[in-house]
Amino acid sequence: MAELLSFANVSAGYGRIEALSEVSLSVAAGGITALLGANGAGKTTVLNTICGLVAARKGEIRFDGKRIDGLASERVVSLGISQVPEGREVFHQMSVQENLLLGAHQRNEADGIARDIEVMCGYFPILKQRYRQMAGTLSGGEQQMLLIARALMARPRLLLLDEPSLGLSPLLVQQVFETIVRLHREEELTLLIVEQNAAIALEVAQYAYILENGEVAAHGTPDDLSANDAVASAYLGM
Repeated sequence: MAELLSFANVSAGYGRIEALSEVSLSVAAGGITALLGANGAGKTTVLNTICGLVAARKGEIRFDGKRIDGLASERVVSLGISQVPEGREVFHQMSVQENLLLGAHQRNEADGIARDIEVMCGYFPILKQRYRQMAGTLSGGEQQMLLIARALMARPRLLLLDEPSLGLSPLLVQQVFETIVRLHREEELTLLIVEQNAAIALEVAQYAYILENGEVAAHGTPDDLSANDAVASAYLGM
């Protein structure tokens, strides 16, 4: 598959703290790539650097062949990249409907937005039931579904998911990942998924990177990583 996103020796950080050190990775167009590692490994920083929320200090980030490092986050979204942040960051005092409309704020075709809201309610039927309800009153699983739907309202080509399983019951985790796979297939989405739950991430991904202390410690197909005893023991809990 062709490459949609690439990092080439990217370093980034916060103040004097370097969170990423010369990270190189790529995301294949039309594929699902997983980014694994412990807390503090730099996974979320990768996503935030892609989105322009953290400045790259060194290296290049390319999307569809064009450099995007240094662009404002709004410009990154307009190019076709949406992020689902960790931590259930819905707009609590707004309804489900209003949250979905905010996801489409850069679009100006009312009919298309209305159609896409119906599509999202098809993927996540609970959102239709909660349509007028304040987002802050939703359960954790419902808020996660709303976050994914809101990000998709921008019609991205690349969806970045940060810890989609965090805080969810095993049943809800399975439901969320089943929907993610369905969205990937039916909407022809490219996905980069940050996860601590390595097992479920490797079930859906075609390729994975493992970060440790801001550096790529290992990478390969799920089968390759699982077959490497040292990698499996140290990073995958096998």
